[in-house]
Amino acid sequence: MFLRLEEITKQYGGVQALNGISLQVERGTIKGVMGPNGAGKSTLFHLISGMEKPDSGSIWFKKKEITGRPLHEIARLGVGRTFQTLQIFGNMTVVENVMTGMHMRIRGGILSSGLSLPWTREDEKRAMREAKEMLEQFGLFGRWKWFASQLAYGEQRRLEIVRALAAKPDLLLLDEPAAGLTYPEAKQLAENLARLKENGLTLLLIEHHMGLVMEIADEVAVLNKGELIAEGPPEVVKKDPSVIEAYMVRK
Repeated sequence: MFLRLEEITKQYGGVQALNGISLQVERGTIKGVMGPNGAGKSTLFHLISGMEKPDSGSIWFKKKEITGRPLHEIARLGVGRTFQTLQIFGNMTVVENVMTGMHMRIRGGILSSGLSLPWTREDEKRAMREAKEMLEQFGLFGRWKWFASQLAYGEQRRLEIVRALAAKPDLLLLDEPAAGLTYPEAKQLAENLARLKENGLTLLLIEHHMGLVMEIADEVAVLNKGELIAEGPPEVVKKDPSVIEAYMVRK
C-alpha cells in the first residue's frame, strides 16, 4: 500500500484530536478527507507530513515507516503539502515562489549561486523554464513576473499548489485547496487535480467543497471528533447516516 496509517492517536492536553485512525491510500488515486470543523483533519496532515508526531500508531509511505520522522526527511521521500492558510511569499515574484519549491532538486546552494558557477547557472535556467511550464499548466504564466501579493486570492491558491508540485512529490497533501474559490475557479481546480492524477500523482485532500470531492475523489474518508466514521466511494459515503448527521446536516 502506498500510504498506510495504523491506529494513529494524537492528544492535545485533554482533547483527543485523533483516536485510533487507520486508513490507506493507493498509488495513483485521489482520496478526500472530510468532516466538520474540529474533526482532526489538519492534525492528520500534520502527522503524515512530519510537522508533528503521533502519540501512538504508525505511518508507512512507500513501504517505509515514517512515523515521527522530521519534516525534511519526509519531504525528501516524496511527500508534499499545501496549507489551509496560504503560505506564499508575497514579496517574491510568482516564478520565484515556484522555484523555492525546487530547492531540494537544484544542486546549487547559496555559495555556489553567489559564485555564479557555470553548472549552477545552467541549473537555474532549467529551473526557470520548468517553473514557467508549470505556471502555464495552472493558468498563471501571464503572471510570472508579478509579485505573489499582486495575485487574486484564487490565483494565490493555485500558486501554492504549483510550488508544492515543484518538488516533484509522489504524494501531495492538499489542505482545503478550494477554500474561498469561485465556482469557475473550483471547477478549473478539479480539472487540474484530475490531470495530476492522470499523470501518476497521488493526492490526499481535505475539502469542505462537497461537489469537488464527489467529482474527483476515488475514495472518501470522513472524520468526526477524532474518529473515522465512514470510508469508501463518494457515492456510498455521502448516503451514510453517520456522515449525514455529522457533516452534511448543518444547523
